Amino acid sequence: MLAVGDDRQHGGNDGYDDDPAKHYSWDSTVPNHARLSVGDVIALWDKKQLIGVSVIQAIDTGSAEKRTYFCPRCRKADFKRRLRQKPTCRCNQCEALFDAPGEKIRTVTTYRSRHGKAWIDGRGLLSGPELRALCDSPDSQLSMRSARWEKLRDALLATGQEAAVKALIGGPRSPIPGGHITQEVRVRVGQAEFRKTLLEEQGEQCAFTGPTPAAALEAAHLYSFAESGEHHDHGGLLLRRDIHRLFDLGHIAVDPATRTLDVADAVDGYPLYGQLHGKPLSLSLRPEHEVWLTAHWRTHRSER
Repeated sequence: MLAVGDDRQHGGNDGYDDDPAKHYSWDSTVPNHARLSVGDVIALWDKKQLIGVSVIQAIDTGSAEKRTYFCPRCRKADFKRRLRQKPTCRCNQCEALFDAPGEKIRTVTTYRSRHGKAWIDGRGLLSGPELRALCDSPDSQLSMRSARWEKLRDALLATGQEAAVKALIGGPRSPIPGGHITQEVRVRVGQAEFRKTLLEEQGEQCAFTGPTPAAALEAAHLYSFAESGEHHDHGGLLLRRDIHRLFDLGHIAVDPATRTLDVADAVDGYPLYGQLHGKPLSLSLRPEHEVWLTAHWRTHRSER
């Protein structure tokens, strides 16, 4: 991820307000804008050297009006602003010279990574050319470029600066043993029939997030099946597998007063789940559902 501060030639836009050790900003006009996820390793550089490495702990999203600029002749955004020459702009595509670029305003999705907690300063470890060589496309001029973590890790290990590298990536890991073992497990009797019944009643949709392929849906009991061992009529909802797990842990619940989703602080920082907070369910609840969901709420929100 390119972060070069006030000296950067932005050309087609007004730039971004970055603080490399804490956050990095971009928007939906940037190539590869949607490829980053929470948990990804990121390396920030300033064209000359590595600035630092971190892990994304959250990505904040929003919406904004963005002013963009373009060459008035070919209408491309690929031009350079010249500091000491007139006209002040030169197009890299059609080579036109001009003082005032064309401009337009568009609505964009904004993104900001939060990565301050895991930040490790990397200045002096790798040069710009060394970092370019690690990218999947070394000749790319994009500000956000994909690379393999294994390549970055090996390059850092080869620097000979053992203390800095260990702080960055930790010590060597022992191989994880593989193979298989045979174990006895308890199987829920009637679970397949319970799920089939819910699919017939509720269709292929997650009760919390909406239409979902059947392969990704699980039959979620609204009570502890482990304790009762019974499949109660109207005692379950179809939930996406990840949502089912978070529901069982109490990270997602249904507020009985508003019949809307309540997302706990533990997962609210993840956009995928935080956006669900306050949203209504995707299906109408039966009275039996409401009874079980109220009991679930009292169990996991009793301290509120």
